[in-house]
Amino acid sequence: MSEERPTVRPVNLARLVEVVHLCERQPCTTTKVTDSLDVTMRRAREAILESERISLVKETGEGEGQYYSTTIGSKFLNAIKSEDWSSVSKLLAIRSPHYGAFLGLFEEHTSLDPDTALELLTEQSEFTPYQYNQTSLDIVGGWAQRLGSIQRNAFTGTFYATDCDTMPSNFPYLLLSVVDELEERTGVNLKQRYLSIPKLREHLCERIGCNRENFDEALVALAEQNIGRVELSGAPIDTGAKDARYGLKTIELSNDDGLVSTNQSSEQVMRGVEQFGKQYYYFAVFDRDLQFEKNDN
Repeated sequence: MSEERPTVRPVNLARLVEVVHLCERQPCTTTKVTDSLDVTMRRAREAILESERISLVKETGEGEGQYYSTTIGSKFLNAIKSEDWSSVSKLLAIRSPHYGAFLGLFEEHTSLDPDTALELLTEQSEFTPYQYNQTSLDIVGGWAQRLGSIQRNAFTGTFYATDCDTMPSNFPYLLLSVVDELEERTGVNLKQRYLSIPKLREHLCERIGCNRENFDEALVALAEQNIGRVELSGAPIDTGAKDARYGLKTIELSNDDGLVSTNQSSEQVMRGVEQFGKQYYYFAVFDRDLQFEKNDN
């Protein structure tokens, strides 16, 4: 392990993948990483040292500053190639003390706002060599979101665990409770018939700990099973329903130019739900007596 430092370096997942892949081909120097990834020497050095700290690469000891991929690094890269994000997350949780501590918070808490998460991490690290700041939280929180271990409410910033694999059968009741809650926030004289689907999605997913894809499937199924009782509605291009305070962090495998890497996004323009090839951004309820049959296919 490289010389320890208290905070996690600002290195994103894509850079870790690229460094490990370069070092797997042959022993790699900082200069080689700099040239191959078209980054500054400082950025290349940060990526190498963080990769070394979590045992993905190791210095050869033969010649100055040469690194090779470790057995752990090979497992990490194979999981990336298989797009097995859960295994990537588990490996990082074991090897990275900062990431592991962040995920550990959600063994006791279903959701946490950023200030509380940072406060808890700081308290837990009091008698350890590690420290946490806002940058640390952004880095490990970004890893967790991209790997699907944690989601973040795009409107409030709250982190929450996604431990609900399927939408519960009482989805209509849960949805209506969120509808009521959002309507209450607008005030008595501002009650809305049509509510933003992105806002419904974010608040309901946080409430029950489900992923966004499950919500979308359930909402479309609900609309198909309750024609006349509920309605999905489109929106103009410049609708505010598409805007969010925090970006949704995603990851996908990229294999351009023979270099294994990942494409990452922090898109702040929210999607609606799709039905018959059309995007819908608003949802309305006309009759609260809703039927719902889960589609488990």
